[in-house]
Amino acid sequence: MTGVVSGLDWLSETVESQPQRLAVTFAAFGFLLAVLISSRRLQAWLNERTRPLYSDIVTMVVLTASCVASLGVVVGVWGQTDVLQNAYDTYGFGSDAVARSIVTFILLVATFIVTRFVRRVVAEVLGSAAAVTDHQREVTHRLSQVIIWSVSLVVILGVWVDDLGGLLVGAGFLGIVVGMAARQTLGTMLAGFVLMFARPFEIGDWIEVEDEEGIVTDISIVNTRLKSFDGEYIMIPNDVIASSTVTNRSKRGRLRIEVEVGVDYGTDVDRAATLAEDALADVDLALDAPSPMVVGKSFGDSAVVLGVRFWIDRPSARRHWRARTAAIEAIKTAFEEEGIKIPYPQRELSGRAETGGFRISDGPEGAFDGDGGRPRGEPAEAGSNGDDDRSGSDHQLSQPEGS
Repeated sequence: MTGVVSGLDWLSETVESQPQRLAVTFAAFGFLLAVLISSRRLQAWLNERTRPLYSDIVTMVVLTASCVASLGVVVGVWGQTDVLQNAYDTYGFGSDAVARSIVTFILLVATFIVTRFVRRVVAEVLGSAAAVTDHQREVTHRLSQVIIWSVSLVVILGVWVDDLGGLLVGAGFLGIVVGMAARQTLGTMLAGFVLMFARPFEIGDWIEVEDEEGIVTDISIVNTRLKSFDGEYIMIPNDVIASSTVTNRSKRGRLRIEVEVGVDYGTDVDRAATLAEDALADVDLALDAPSPMVVGKSFGDSAVVLGVRFWIDRPSARRHWRARTAAIEAIKTAFEEEGIKIPYPQRELSGRAETGGFRISDGPEGAFDGDGGRPRGEPAEAGSNGDDDRSGSDHQLSQPEGS
């Protein structure tokens, strides 16, 4: 509290004794603040009338000159020129140090101007290229910044350090040690750069990596983030993606869907295929071109399996399942209207003809004992082994699977 009172007393005494100096000081800082606030408007005004590079140079010169002028006015008004001169002589700053300081300041200002210029060049050149995404432009800008500031730092060190070679050798050994200690992290970062420029997928794409599937929400230097269809966020390291098979379902802007349906062996397969193709005409999400196609898949245990294939555009998980569900309903409805049976899985049991096949009896002695269709308790005939044989059966019994 005493310090605050002392400060207020000193300020009141200064205001009473040296009002002009205070007025000039406040005016200098007000001028500097006004320049800082209006610098963006000045740059925007210059951008409309000249090149962005020239506006950056003019703005930087104005800001630098304003800072130097305000500082000079304040030092001169308060008579601190002798103090600065004494400090200069005391700490032994020679003309060489002053020259190095000026060169360093110029290099820093030039580096700042060059980075802004490169950013504008990247935005104008890559902005007109449809094959380059905003994310890739941002990465290019960051890389250019790192390169420019690294070169500027080396040049500044060369100005102040005489033996720059020894310093660079030491930095090289340090880089080797850090690289060996963090080789996994560096590998992940390099894989991230490769993914950003190879563009196997972009933000918003529907991809599948190994056992993970979802929508890409972010691509960073270290990992790629997915949002699964269960609402979970998944982070996959970029080196894992670079060494794995990536399926991009959104790359071409359309996706083929296949629905398998089985028809009874007694059905006309060509007629069933035609009905399935016609049924897809009522599915709104199905594209007319490429046209739907029905192919024979296999001979199933209970049916001839057909593959009904059609395409959708703007593929997403929601559109995929909506189209698949609509196709199944349309095909089922069309087959039911035309009397085409979609059979249940069935199991066929048959017995040898010489054993009389399967015989059904109402009594308990007529129950099947599983020995060639022979009722329980009846002795087996000579030469009968009770094995199943599909080729020589007289009687057949069909029942649903699991009954």
